[in-house]
Amino acid sequence: MVDVTPGSVEAIPPAEVPEVELYHPHSWWTTYVFSQDAKVIAIQYSCTAIAIGMVALVLSWLMRLQLGFPGTFDFITPEAYYQFITMHGMIMVIYLLTALFLGGFGNYLIPLMVGARDMVFPYVNMLSYWIYLLAVLVLVASFFAPGGPTGAGWTLYPPQAIMQGTPGGQQAGIILMLVSLILFIIGFTMGGLNYVVTVLQGRTRGMTLMRMPLTVWGIFTATVMALLAFPALFVACVMMLFDRLLGTSFFMPAIVEMGEQLQHAGGSPILFQHLFWFFGHPEVYIVALPAFGIVSDLISTHARKNIFGYRMMVWAIVGIGALSFIVWAHHMYVSGMHPYFGFFFATTTLIIAIPTAIKVYNWVLTLWRGDIHLTIPMLFALAFIVTFVNGGLTGLFLGNVVVDVPLSDTMFVVAHFHMVMGVAPILVIFGAIYHWYPKITGRMLNEALGQFHFWATFLGAYLIFFPMHYLGLMGVPRRYNELGDMGLISDSAHHLNAFISVMAFIVGFAQLVFLFNLIWSIRHGREAGGNPWRATSLEWQTPETPPAHGNFGKELPIVYRWAYDYNVPGASQDFLPQNDPGDYAGAKGH
Repeated sequence: MVDVTPGSVEAIPPAEVPEVELYHPHSWWTTYVFSQDAKVIAIQYSCTAIAIGMVALVLSWLMRLQLGFPGTFDFITPEAYYQFITMHGMIMVIYLLTALFLGGFGNYLIPLMVGARDMVFPYVNMLSYWIYLLAVLVLVASFFAPGGPTGAGWTLYPPQAIMQGTPGGQQAGIILMLVSLILFIIGFTMGGLNYVVTVLQGRTRGMTLMRMPLTVWGIFTATVMALLAFPALFVACVMMLFDRLLGTSFFMPAIVEMGEQLQHAGGSPILFQHLFWFFGHPEVYIVALPAFGIVSDLISTHARKNIFGYRMMVWAIVGIGALSFIVWAHHMYVSGMHPYFGFFFATTTLIIAIPTAIKVYNWVLTLWRGDIHLTIPMLFALAFIVTFVNGGLTGLFLGNVVVDVPLSDTMFVVAHFHMVMGVAPILVIFGAIYHWYPKITGRMLNEALGQFHFWATFLGAYLIFFPMHYLGLMGVPRRYNELGDMGLISDSAHHLNAFISVMAFIVGFAQLVFLFNLIWSIRHGREAGGNPWRATSLEWQTPETPPAHGNFGKELPIVYRWAYDYNVPGASQDFLPQNDPGDYAGAKGH
C-alpha cells in the first residue's frame, strides 16, 4: 500500500483546527523544571522512570543473591525477600515500562510525528508529570516507613496483603503502595487524555490517520486501553484502602488471625483478582503495543524498505487492543474457575495470538530483500522479534488450562512473563533510545559501547531466562525465598540458580555502561546532523536539531505521503520525507 497525494498544496484539505498560541516560558524554571513543552516533559518522565528502574534492578540483584546463594547474606530475611519481589515487580511494570513508553516516548514523539507544535493541553501535561513524580516519591517513602514496604507480592492479593503476617500489611507499607498507585493513575489519566486528543485533533494538514507512523498508532491504542483499564485498578486500590483503614469488607471474608476473629465479614478476595487482572492483562499490551509500533518504524528505517502490510499492521494493533480486554482470567485458572469459563478464556487467549502473529510475519516480510543496516537500533529490533516470539510460544503453553494449572506456581511462569513483558519491551526501549537520541541531543551514542551493551544484554537475558523454563518444568516453585532440601528437586536446580544469579549481575553491569554512554555522549558524542538515519517521518524533518520550542519553526509541515516511502523508483535518494511533495513513478497512490 502506498498513500501519496501527488501535486500541489491545493490537493491537501485545509486544517480542521486553527493553530493554538503556544505558551512561551519566561524563566529557567518554566523552561526546564515546570515546563509545558512536551519534549522537556518527556525527558523528565524518562529520567524519573530510569532512576526508579535502577532501584528495581538493585532489588532484582538482592533477590538473585538469595536464590543463587541461600543463607549467605543475613540481611536478606524471608520478609525482606518478599518486599524485594513486590517492589521490583510493581516498579518495573507500572513505574518504569508504562511511564517510559507513554510518558516518555508518547510525549516526545506524538507532537513531532503528527506535525503538531505541542500537546493539545500543555499545562495538564505538565501536571501529569509532577503527579507521576509524587507517586514515585510516595512509593520510595515506603522503603523508609516503619516495617518497610509491603511484601504482599506485586499483585497485592487480599486478604493476606493487609494482614499481620505479611510485611507492611498492618503498617504503612501497603497504604503507601495503594496511595502511590492511585496517584499514578490520576497523573496518567491527565497525560493519556492529552495523547488521545492530540492524535485525533492536533495533526497537521495532510496527516490522515492512515498516514501516521505505526509508533503513533501503538502509543495511541495503548493509551485508549489504559484509560479503560486503569479505572479497574483505581477502584480496587480505593476499596482495599477502605478495607485496611476503615474496616470495610469489600475483599475481606470472615477470617481468623492468630486465633482472633477479625471484624471483617462477607468480602470476596476473588473480586480483587478480577479487578486487578482486568487491568493487569491489558497492561501487558499497554506496554507491548508501543513496542510493536516502535519496532515497525525501526525495521522499516534501518532495512530501507516500506513496512509490509501497513493497514493490516494498524488493524492488528487495534484488534490486539480490543481482544486484550477479554482474556484477563487466564491469570486466574488456579483460583477455582468453572471449566466453561476456563474454556472461554483459553480460547480468547489463543485467538489473540493471531493478530500478534500477523505482526511478526509482516516484520519478517519487511526485512525480506531489504537493504538491512545492522545498526544498534536494528540489532535491538531484531532481538525483540526473536524474544517476543520465544515468550509468545511459552504463552501458548500457559494459555491452556490443563498445562497452566501444574505450571502456574513454578519458575516457568516467571520465565515466560519476563521474556514477553520484561526483556522484550526493554530491548525496544534501548533500540528506541539509540534511534532517537540523535534527535533529542543532536549527537550520536558511542558505537563501541552500544555494541557491548547490546550483546551483553541480549545474550545475558537469554542465559538468565532460558534456564528458568527448565527450572519451572522441573517443579521449582516461584515466590519461595529458599528451596532447602526438597527431595523432588535435583542438585542441578541449585547450580542453575547460582548461574542465573551471576548472569543477572553481568547484565545489570551492562546497563551501567549504557547509562555512562547516555551521559558521556551528550557532550562528547559525534554530531548527528538533522537526519542521521535518512528517515521519512516528520520528527526528522524539523528545521533545528534538537527541535526548538514549537517544533517546526514558522510554518507547520504539510504531509503528502505515508511514513514509509523508502527506495521509491525514480526518486533521487532512497527515502522520501512525508513533507516532500514530489510525484515519482513508483509512488502512485490515493
